[in-house]
Amino acid sequence: MKRWIVVFRTLANINRLKIIQMLSDGRRMNVSEISQELKISFKATSNHLAILKNLDVLEAQGTAGHVFYSLNPQLPNDFRKTIDLVLK
Repeated sequence: MKRWIVVFRTLANINRLKIIQMLSDGRRMNVSEISQELKISFKATSNHLAILKNLDVLEAQGTAGHVFYSLNPQLPNDFRKTIDLVLK
């Protein structure tokens, strides 16, 4: 039950859902790109990305002085099922 609370609290934020949706087509984006697309601060974007990464929803890879985020192909099943329901 506690895990579902974590899943729903995480996905209850519209900006985190938008980040997942942006990256669901296989794109890799850095914090600045995501921040600009969401039209929110760099700091707020970083916080959302950290939450999603800590829950294994996103992967982060550093390249050329930037960290690029992508949807984790090994996305936990509870998140995958919920995301599929919400974004489809």
